[in-house]
Amino acid sequence: MTLPQEFTEYTSQLFGAARWERFVQAFMQETPVSVRLNPWKVTENPFPNAAPVPWCRQGFWLTDRPRFTADPLFHAGVYYVQEAASLFLDYVLRQAVNAPVSALDLCAAPGGKSTLMRAALPEGSVLVSNEIDRRRANILLENILKQGHPGVLVTHNAPKDFAKTNLIFDVILTDVPCSGEGLFRREPAAVNEWSPQNVRFCAERQRQILRDIWPCLKAGGLLIYSTCTFNTYENEENVRWIAEELGADILCVPVPPDWQITGSLLTDWNQPVYRFIPGTTRSEGLFMVILRKKGGDNAFATLPSSLRTQVKKYPFLHLLSDGLPQPETKGKEQIPSVAQALSLTTQAGDFPRAELSPDEALRYLHREVLKLPGNTPRGFVLVTYQGHPLGFVKNLGDRANNLYPKPWAIRNL
Repeated sequence: MTLPQEFTEYTSQLFGAARWERFVQAFMQETPVSVRLNPWKVTENPFPNAAPVPWCRQGFWLTDRPRFTADPLFHAGVYYVQEAASLFLDYVLRQAVNAPVSALDLCAAPGGKSTLMRAALPEGSVLVSNEIDRRRANILLENILKQGHPGVLVTHNAPKDFAKTNLIFDVILTDVPCSGEGLFRREPAAVNEWSPQNVRFCAERQRQILRDIWPCLKAGGLLIYSTCTFNTYENEENVRWIAEELGADILCVPVPPDWQITGSLLTDWNQPVYRFIPGTTRSEGLFMVILRKKGGDNAFATLPSSLRTQVKKYPFLHLLSDGLPQPETKGKEQIPSVAQALSLTTQAGDFPRAELSPDEALRYLHREVLKLPGNTPRGFVLVTYQGHPLGFVKNLGDRANNLYPKPWAIRNL
């Protein structure tokens, strides 16, 4: 892979010779594959030979990359395929948040950090997971529903829409759109999209996103700012701007040195930041910093239980899911939704169940018609794989009509 000359000149100087050489060598190595287990659904680790990611309780590196789309446990939400650097959010949240909170993941698609947030936040917390792009918002919704936790609301809005409300959050994650330098190894297309002009555009867009959402952060609340890029314009300089212009203190979470997480590479910067650099850390690129909004008493005082009601007050907030799945009404018939099948709120006795073999499970996820055992009750049946719900069929006796959502279906077995 040929890296852009301007990127090479700037980043090699920023990294220093030794770190830059390790970074270049990393392009000739296999990209690390990691997953995060869903603590509410996993009964045993489906990857027994995996190595734990030290900064995430449920994170594991795999020895190779399986075909995840052919694993029904993946579709059941038992685990999520997630890059190791982004799993650092788990450590940050567990260090910085010690009580139930109202949280917002502002730029949430495809959903990795949102599903991680809800797993890491104290029980009783409520999370709003938002994505401005409608296509990506649908992907976000699918991944949130598969995780199954009722404490996550999914919205499809611009940051400025939240500023029109009276919503106040204790914790806001802004994993902002960026120039993507940290993804060059994993996504070669990002190399072709890179330019100095795009870096400057991204840096200013990030500031606008932060201006729009800042009124929604509680005084004393936490802002977690992250990018998947290396340059200081989108990272340290924007953090400096947040601290000085918007008003925030930069917080430190201590990390063990053997994690090989790099701090700031600026000589005039003495504040804690966290950089993941391929070749130095076992990951792709990531930058993260934790800030506390000035003012307030630093206590998490927002009532998370009321957040669901508060969000529903604003019709211009496009609510795709309130976390409490309901059946779909067609004529006089109530058809159970796939969200009900996957939700942790659905109990074992709520619907008749039918366990599927590996082949049957894949055929179900391919939206094929199934035939269930003769003693299976007629009507709506929840189908499972290794005890984990996948979705519903309508059992007619001689066949079972497949109710798995078309957009979610495996296209090629």
